[in-house]
Amino acid sequence: MEIQKPSKPKDSLLFKYLGFATQVMIILALAVFAGLKLDKWLSFTTPLLVWILPLLILMVMIWQVIKDTSKK
Repeated sequence: MEIQKPSKPKDSLLFKYLGFATQVMIILALAVFAGLKLDKWLSFTTPLLVWILPLLILMVMIWQVIKDTSKK
């Protein structure tokens, strides 16, 4: 008599999204930090890169999620 392995727990999907959310938060924090440093280094009077870098990263990540989830 063989022992059956339990199927994948439903928590694996939760961990997948938790990992993705953590990745997004870390990348956005790094983008804001880089934007602050670049704004200071380029002597911008308005915090331009603090806004542009995270927005660009969000657009790229959303595009990547759409591309990955719409596979045929």
